[in-house]
Amino acid sequence: MPQQPLAQVPADVRWNWQDFGACRDYDQALFFHPQNERGSARVKRDRAAKRICSTCMVRLECADYAVRAREPYGVWGGLSEEDREQIYSRLDVRTYPRRQGEGARAAAREIADAISAQALGIMDIVDIVDIA
Repeated sequence: MPQQPLAQVPADVRWNWQDFGACRDYDQALFFHPQNERGSARVKRDRAAKRICSTCMVRLECADYAVRAREPYGVWGGLSEEDREQIYSRLDVRTYPRRQGEGARAAAREIADAISAQALGIMDIVDIVDIA
């Protein structure tokens, strides 16, 4: 996997939150797709990663970093690559969030939606229970 250019890493970045990430107890391959992974395999892997993120006490710090750094790969703070691409496409490059906390504020809706029942693939179960 290619390294991200250092120019995108925010100047005020702090890494200590990573010590408390729920992802530390799992294989990191779960959070980064293998080359050419597509379709249902990718959806299942992303959902599994997002489920772990949904329990994480530093999820907002992680998502904030990923948005501010324009992280191109993996699931960060519950946000998949596709989730972040949607965020990047709507943010104005002239006012792009660079300071700590600005990424989480700018993407609050997407961060919340990323671990919703629908995003985690449990919406169908909820619908079935409601019908019964």
